[in-house]
Amino acid sequence: MKKLLILTAALVCACAVRAQKSYTLCSPDGHLRTTVAAGDELTYDIAVDGRTVLEPSPLALRLDDGRTWGPHARVRKAERTSADAAIPSPLYRSAEVRDRYNGLILRMKDDWSVEFRVYDDGVAYRFASSAKAPFRIASEQVEYRFPADFEATVPYVARGREGDFEDQFFNSFENTYATAPLSALNSGRLMFLPLAVDAGDGVKVCITETDLNGYPGLYLTNAGAAENGLRGIFASCPEKLEQGGHNNLQMLVRKRKEHIAEVDAPRTFPWRVAIVGSDADLAASDLSWLLAAPSKIADTSWIRPGKVAWDWWNDWNLAGVDFRAGVNTETYKYYIDFAAAKGIEYVILDEGWAVNGKADLMQVVPEIDLKEIVAYGALKNVGIILWAGYWAFDRDMERVCEHYAEMGVKGFKVDFMDRDDQRMTAFNHRAAETAARYGLVLDLHGTHKPAGLNRTWPNVLNFEGVHGLEQMKWSPESVDQMKYDATIPFVRQAAGPMDYTQGAMRNASRGNYRPVNTEPMSQGTRCHQLALYVVLDSPLNMLCDSPTNYLCEPECTEFIAAIPTVWDETRILGGRMGEYIVTARRSGDTWYVGGITDWTARDVEVDLAPLGIEGAVEATLFRDGANADRKGSDYKRETIRTNLSEPLKVHLAPGGGFAVKVGPAKAGR
Repeated sequence: MKKLLILTAALVCACAVRAQKSYTLCSPDGHLRTTVAAGDELTYDIAVDGRTVLEPSPLALRLDDGRTWGPHARVRKAERTSADAAIPSPLYRSAEVRDRYNGLILRMKDDWSVEFRVYDDGVAYRFASSAKAPFRIASEQVEYRFPADFEATVPYVARGREGDFEDQFFNSFENTYATAPLSALNSGRLMFLPLAVDAGDGVKVCITETDLNGYPGLYLTNAGAAENGLRGIFASCPEKLEQGGHNNLQMLVRKRKEHIAEVDAPRTFPWRVAIVGSDADLAASDLSWLLAAPSKIADTSWIRPGKVAWDWWNDWNLAGVDFRAGVNTETYKYYIDFAAAKGIEYVILDEGWAVNGKADLMQVVPEIDLKEIVAYGALKNVGIILWAGYWAFDRDMERVCEHYAEMGVKGFKVDFMDRDDQRMTAFNHRAAETAARYGLVLDLHGTHKPAGLNRTWPNVLNFEGVHGLEQMKWSPESVDQMKYDATIPFVRQAAGPMDYTQGAMRNASRGNYRPVNTEPMSQGTRCHQLALYVVLDSPLNMLCDSPTNYLCEPECTEFIAAIPTVWDETRILGGRMGEYIVTARRSGDTWYVGGITDWTARDVEVDLAPLGIEGAVEATLFRDGANADRKGSDYKRETIRTNLSEPLKVHLAPGGGFAVKVGPAKAGR
């Protein structure tokens, strides 16, 4: 009897081995490897130079009719794929992006498939459906199982009751980062993406998603996850919505359905992305853009990136004028004059130009003559962008876009979405498509991470989803914005550009900052603010401070007004997450280099030789002044003529930074 039991067990094991199929996939440079296993579970892992940084982690989609994609998958065909191509990327941080990967598509005997791609800097997968009949997805299993209790850097949802994930789904995706071992993360709060896990030996894993269209965004939690793991959480489809929230401009979910997504045609689902590498690799990664659906706009020549003179952060404060500054025609004509004089492409009319509380963008306050403002801007070659609350824009989108495009308005800043369920992510794409038909650009404020939308609809120039400078109007002294600034290039920016809204001319050294809503200041130094225009990706970039303050600071104003917002090339020259970063960007034959630090003073040496400028160079350098550690606005501007044989040595004050413009030396100088 004992021999029979042993024989039976052996046969069971043999059958299990035969049932499981494994596929190994390596990056083009051989540095990364994933093994995909299709058996009782569908899993994948990640190894770096043979060292496992992600253990086999299951993936599955569960339909509400009981079917499950993933476990016990029946592979009909395994297709190996590869690519190595340069893709034009206008309106981005490089003129072209290299798409180089090895791929695997597992086509199942049912009507679904799963695709994996391994790049030199990451691993991604996505599900796809070929079903023509509509169906509903009850849940998706997303898990990240790490081999040890690694340290993670995560942004928690800031709103909602502790432990109530449903309450936390209503959030603005703005928070600073917390760092803790996976096991010590707050299990009562959702984490939104991107987030990063330190796998040791100089390797980090940044988790995000892209090609997010008509599907709920992914949150992660350690609650109920495997040991040393994180698992995915999704908001279900809204069933009952009620107008309310900020100035009656939001739609609040009062009841949800039992499923997370409704599918009515063959489609692919979002890519689950793990960017893997050094800190610099994370900051340099283009995977979010590369994996998104290609542009749906054939001719992008009409899309105008640029900088924006912005009214809201500085509370419409003007000095030395003979009219009462505020939301009125005279104020905005003054902003237009300022923008025209400085070569700034846009002026924004933020909240207040439309009648408050009505959620109706066709009702303009009597103090504003919008036609006159738009015409005056056109005369000065300054475009007008209008702020719009989400529901005011969504409820009448077609008419609003048509009406204001005919008037000559150039775009909208849409705000207060504050959700990323299936209905809201579909709204973002619908808004982009509608705006594009009328030649309008969009800045999506109050929204989740970019998730590839800026490639698919490049008229969407910018996104919030960041604890930006607006927070300095009200954040307490305990908020460490300098550490946050030195973290986002490695984490949040991996998902795409951000509407951080830098440019403060009132700058507070450590211990001097305080929140002042009507005359706000930044933490850190003046040069930290200048450097952010180079360090951060932002095709539509705000000058957040008042024209009055900029006119008092002509050197800094001329410098940031001239900085491009899209680039031919971007390179990360050095950095450590949460500590500092140095970024170089090229436009034509001119390079800009920017560096920032946390509250730790440091000396950096910047090797400019890799920038490839031949012969003598001329550099305009803004660096922290000798007393910037005491007075944040202290800076020094220098013009240097040199060659590239010696590195550029710069001292960064606590919370400091530097910005330098480098180009071939002009003849005769």
